Amino acid sequence: VFAAAGCSSSGQTEAAIEQTKSVTESENQDTNDLTQNKANSESSDENKSNSNMLVVYFSRTGEQYGVGEIDKGNTAIVAEMIADKTGADMFEILPIDDHYPMTYDALTDVAKQEQNENARPEYLGEVPDLSQYDTVFIGAPVWWYTFPMIIYTLFDEYDFSGKTIVPFNTHMGSGDGGTYKTIEQLAPKEKVLSGLPVEMNDAENGAAEAIGKWLKVLAL
Repeated sequence: VFAAAGCSSSGQTEAAIEQTKSVTESENQDTNDLTQNKANSESSDENKSNSNMLVVYFSRTGEQYGVGEIDKGNTAIVAEMIADKTGADMFEILPIDDHYPMTYDALTDVAKQEQNENARPEYLGEVPDLSQYDTVFIGAPVWWYTFPMIIYTLFDEYDFSGKTIVPFNTHMGSGDGGTYKTIEQLAPKEKVLSGLPVEMNDAENGAAEAIGKWLKVLAL
């Protein structure tokens, strides 16, 4: 009888331990799930932009006419100044096939060939979700009185409906080269604000003040 009672008590104890263990594991799993969900939520929140402005730009280094060899593109410098003054996010257009020469004369030949072929060079990555932005700055150097053909690729692939587009560019005497009118034609239903052409020599020296005044006039 004692032996039978001992076995029964032992069995009940083991069952209780197993049940407690199961409940504890379930609670621990729930805690882990909640912790992971919170981490995922926080990570997702960190990835969300607090800015309603985006700067999209294409820029080149190498030999520049009248400037010499540069390791940072003039348009990139202007783009960073705009982003710094407005708090805008940034996206640099980088070609997948970067066949552009680093010497000025060779680059102008390639740029002209792309224009003649009406090329649409592809670029790396994707522009950030445009739905979170109200204003999009678009900048590039002027090549043969227009922007590089890779900017046409951008307009072919993205719908800027409902956005305010703000153009800017760098140049060596050609102003905007007619690119602002081109943007109005490529995005006829969008609001296109007055752009800012920056001479390459001024990109590093004196551009900050001009950019500040321009943004103030645009109320951006």
